[in-house]
Amino acid sequence: MSYNMHGFHQGYPLIDDLINSIKPDVFLLQEHWLTPANLYLFDTKFKNYFSIGKSAMSESVESGMLRGRPFGGVMTLISNDLRCATETIFADERFAIVRITKYIIINIYLPCVGTKNRHLICEDVIQAISSWCDLYTDCEIIVAGDFNCNLDRLSDDTANMIDRFLHNYNLRRCDNLFPS
Repeated sequence: MSYNMHGFHQGYPLIDDLINSIKPDVFLLQEHWLTPANLYLFDTKFKNYFSIGKSAMSESVESGMLRGRPFGGVMTLISNDLRCATETIFADERFAIVRITKYIIINIYLPCVGTKNRHLICEDVIQAISSWCDLYTDCEIIVAGDFNCNLDRLSDDTANMIDRFLHNYNLRRCDNLFPS
């Protein structure tokens, strides 16, 4: 399950409800907005899951007093039942990759329209993810998250880049598979 939290404190009640009702094995969460010192909240709030991810606030915290609103970050929550079958591949502020048995699961958060150097950031993220996918050709790939773009607008450079990535790795968009 993938979900943009729009802040940990705003998003965690829904995650908690989903855990109590349908108990997903994996959550791919974006925009938790937590500083590195507060990432422990995932493990304390969701006791039956372990977390793999990163804060996007590291640089801001290191540079002194925080100003403005919090932003970004990805976190993957995985059921403790899958701990022995899980390997952390990579975690960064814009994407996290885990391997669960024969599946590579990629949690992605791309920048919004209007972000400075958006296309370059997206290009860097897609290239990095592609490199990791090339190392795990024996696995099935699942990519989910917040692409922050209309994938149907192929006149958009970012949408085109994502479409090429999907094509290169023989991936299918679930919104096209299940349009309703």
